[in-house]
Amino acid sequence: MEIRYATNPTETKTYDTERLRQEYLIEGLFVPGKLNLVYSHVDRFITGGAVPTAEPVLLEADKHDMGADYFLERREIGIINVGAQGIVTVDGTDYVLENKDGLYVGLGNKQVVFKSADAANPARFYLSSTPAHKNYPTQKVAISEAEPQHLGSITNSNERTIYKYIHLNGIQSCQLVMGMTLLKPGNMWNTMPCHTHNRRSEVYFYFDMPEDGVVFHLMGEPTETRHVVVRNEQAIISPSWSIHSGVGTSNYTFIWAMAGENQEFSDMDAVAMKDLK
Repeated sequence: MEIRYATNPTETKTYDTERLRQEYLIEGLFVPGKLNLVYSHVDRFITGGAVPTAEPVLLEADKHDMGADYFLERREIGIINVGAQGIVTVDGTDYVLENKDGLYVGLGNKQVVFKSADAANPARFYLSSTPAHKNYPTQKVAISEAEPQHLGSITNSNERTIYKYIHLNGIQSCQLVMGMTLLKPGNMWNTMPCHTHNRRSEVYFYFDMPEDGVVFHLMGEPTETRHVVVRNEQAIISPSWSIHSGVGTSNYTFIWAMAGENQEFSDMDAVAMKDLK
C-alpha cells in the first residue's frame, strides 16, 4: 500500500509538474492478478484497483498501515467494475458486476474476493474506501438502476450524464458518496464552471479514453490554478480547497468519490468564471 500525506494550498503553489504528479496523481492502479492500493491522508481515502485473472484477488488489510485485522474492520468501500464481467464475493455471497455496475460493501464484512468470469478478458474493479462508524447493508446497483442527472450542452462541449450510485437518496453509507459521469461524443469538458467544497474532498478516476488521449485536469485554488496531464485509468486526488475540472482530447468517463463532513451532493462553493486565474 502506497501512502500519500496531505498537502496545503500555500505549499502547492510552489510545486513543479513532477511534484504535482507525485502528490496528486495515482498511476498503475490496474495490474493483472494484483490488488493495488493508495492510502491518502486527505480524508483517509483508500483508492485502488483489482484485476483478477486465473486466480481470485483478495481484499486484504495492510496490518502495518491500517492497524486492522481485515480491510473493512473500520471502513466501507465502493466498487465499480470498469472491465469485463466479474464477481465480488462478500462473506460467501456472490455479486455479479457487468461493466459500469457498482457495489457498496459496509463496515464489518470480513472477506471480499474479486473474480473474473473470463480470465482472458478480466474484470477491472475500481475501489474507493473511507472510514465508517456503523454497518450499512451490502448492495449492488447496476448502471441502469443508478439515478441519472443530465447536464450541460453541446454548445459548451460539456453534455454529460451523471449516475449516482452511493448517495443520500440511493445506496446508504456512513460518508462515502460515489458515482460516474459519462461525457457524450463531441464533448470534452467536465465540471466547468468549477467549484470547491471545503467540507469534503474528492477523487476522480478517468477511463474509457483512447490510448493516445489525455485529460488536462485542472486543480489548485481558484486564483492559483494548475494542471496535471491524466491518461486512461489514472486517478487524481482533489483536496477540499482545490477545484477539480478538466478538458480532454476526446470524450471520456470518470468515477468520482467524495468523503468528508457531509453527504449532500449539492453542497459546493461555486467559482465564478471571472474569478479563475
